[in-house]
Amino acid sequence: MDKLTSHRHRSSPNDRTRVFHELHRAGCFVIPNPWDVGAARLLEQLGFPALATTSSGFAWSLGRPDNTVTLDEALAHLRVMSASVDVPFNADFEGGFATEPDVVAANVAAATQTGIAGLSIEDSTGDAAAPLFDCELAVDRIRAARGAIDDSGTNVLLTGRSEGFVVGRPDLKETIRRLTAYADAGADCLFAPGLRAIADISAVVSSVAPKPLNVLVSTDFTTVAELEQLGVRRISVGGALARAAWGAFLEAATEIRERGTFTRLAAAIPSLDRRFADGSRGQVS
Repeated sequence: MDKLTSHRHRSSPNDRTRVFHELHRAGCFVIPNPWDVGAARLLEQLGFPALATTSSGFAWSLGRPDNTVTLDEALAHLRVMSASVDVPFNADFEGGFATEPDVVAANVAAATQTGIAGLSIEDSTGDAAAPLFDCELAVDRIRAARGAIDDSGTNVLLTGRSEGFVVGRPDLKETIRRLTAYADAGADCLFAPGLRAIADISAVVSSVAPKPLNVLVSTDFTTVAELEQLGVRRISVGGALARAAWGAFLEAATEIRERGTFTRLAAAIPSLDRRFADGSRGQVS
């Protein structure tokens, strides 16, 4: 066993869940989305107070499109990622890997045993003709997830996501209706990926208050300071860090293949050995 796998994390899942809830009570924090253990540990070293998985980034690391990872693969990934760092980890749990609320509940119950401090449930169907679950069913799915978390005794933080702005249904009024219904059904945090207009973000913050809002930032349309002024509590980046990493990789590899030159390699950092040498983070099996 090498140094990277020889030390257990110092904080317990209960400690991390408590810290995660505290982060949502005041102020604004960024929760970046690593796709593997190395990326997670580097983000922790940079001082981020919490991390979140990315369904797209993880799928791409397996050479697959987003939303093609199985439940068992996702649960195994959550166990490895949450054990790799001392900070809280939120799970991008997609749509709960099921349609019916009772199956969502069973899958959420399994996820709560992986060491995560939070998870999100989406309302997208994957069907282009009807991209969102009927609102009543979507609310029942959030309520089922809430019940599973409560029954688990883990106090995992539940985020309710409405996907209208990323599936071709950018209706602010409907998004707010759904998010407030998810809050009433037991979601601790609300999230509508795809919001970019400052006026829209401000309207959603006001509508879901006092519960916190997560905003996805995947391009440079805003800043942490601006979102904090609006009252946004949590900022995530989804698959954007993974896309940035893959972009640099593809540019360098394409130059080598097509031009036979290596100029883009000059931007690479010398090594990551010193970053990982102390083995001070969690056990990964």
